[in-house]
Amino acid sequence: MKRRVLLQSGTLVLLLGVQQLVRGATILAVRVWPAADYSRVTIESDTQLSFTQTFVPNPPRLAVDVRGIDLNPALKELVAKVGPTDPTINGIRVGQFGPGLVRLVVDLKQPILPQVFTLEPIAAYQHRLVFDLYPTLVTDPLEALIADRLKDARPATVAPAPSADPLGDLISKKTAPPDATAQRAPSHPPQAAASTASSIAGNGMNTGATGGKTANRSPGAFISEPTPSATDRLIIIALDAGHGGEDPGAIGPGGTREKDVVLRLAHRMRERINGASVNGNAMRAFLTRDADFFVPLQVRVDKARRVQADLFISLHADAFFTPNPQGASVFALSQGGASSTAARWMAAKENKADLIGGLNVKAKDAQVKHALLDMSTTAQIKDSLVLGSAMLGEIKRVGKLHKGRVEQAGFAVLKAPDIPSVLVEAAFISNPDEETKLNSDEFQDKLADALMRGIERYFSKNPPLARNRSV
Repeated sequence: MKRRVLLQSGTLVLLLGVQQLVRGATILAVRVWPAADYSRVTIESDTQLSFTQTFVPNPPRLAVDVRGIDLNPALKELVAKVGPTDPTINGIRVGQFGPGLVRLVVDLKQPILPQVFTLEPIAAYQHRLVFDLYPTLVTDPLEALIADRLKDARPATVAPAPSADPLGDLISKKTAPPDATAQRAPSHPPQAAASTASSIAGNGMNTGATGGKTANRSPGAFISEPTPSATDRLIIIALDAGHGGEDPGAIGPGGTREKDVVLRLAHRMRERINGASVNGNAMRAFLTRDADFFVPLQVRVDKARRVQADLFISLHADAFFTPNPQGASVFALSQGGASSTAARWMAAKENKADLIGGLNVKAKDAQVKHALLDMSTTAQIKDSLVLGSAMLGEIKRVGKLHKGRVEQAGFAVLKAPDIPSVLVEAAFISNPDEETKLNSDEFQDKLADALMRGIERYFSKNPPLARNRSV
């Protein structure tokens, strides 16, 4: 009798298991993250989805067949989530292609290099199916910065420009970093468009040789301002707003997301940097992300190196298990161990951003890029500590400090071997009072001003022209 009951129970368990398989996956959420760098589509489900993909180049579109699901209202929401300003996606179509088979077609505005992959559950997310759509034609970020500077410097009315290339003058004495030909870091495929930054930098000394005189100018042409001389130097500050997109960062007790407040702070700092100069040389801010999208940690470093940044400043808002800790902190890289247990814990937490944001670990060049950027230099760390100290000295004038000295640990985002790099934890977002301050325009303005003064203090004793890379 007992044996018959056990057999019946086993049969019931097996039947329930079959029903569970038949039911298929449940779609929990769909998200679209548009950005100039790339657009991302995410489908979150309670079980891992199986898929096949096909890219059609003309007209460009990506078809993805997802097995084990049926068309439901959640999937249909994808159609409405694509905005008209999305630089990559023109629209999304979804339909039932067969029993337990849904086809998604992403209509594109330009050719792309697609990456479609799955992510295991982590943090608040369950299983995710991710489409990363990278444009094949991209703008050279260094050239864009220089063009923006030239546009600001150009008089209201000018005659035809001289044929001499003034772009090189603005980055004369700046040469490309060792990996200037590398186009993307771990999760990015190789770019089709070659970067022109190296050639611009290489020609800088020649184009500036006129010392402000005209060169190859057409008869009758008139320029109200002299062309930049060979001593002109564009000072570039890389601002890295932490987290973004799929990775919200820390969340305050009132629901404030770290990724949002640090992006606002980065925009404020950009305004100040773009209006400043160092010893007569214009400054320009370069944002590793200027909107709400995810950027892998090593891609942030790679971006800063591609524009040949003079400084790298990563912006964050700290969090802890309890609401009591408060105050700002500044961190630099460590070649050895962390300077404190708290610094080690903080680095471990920030280094998990790739797992939460969703990095495609199967990217072909991941190991190469990791080997290239996983190095640090004594000179870089020394300069980073000087920069961090200058910033702490200014931050304490507008708010509390959590630690009065620069802490050190193995932050992945600080591993550019040739750029002084610091990570600023502006405040504890987990502290209700500091969460309120982070949402305050007044505090954000004061903090941006303090960080700007810290940058100026650093350059007052470490002029960028004295730190030029050899040509």
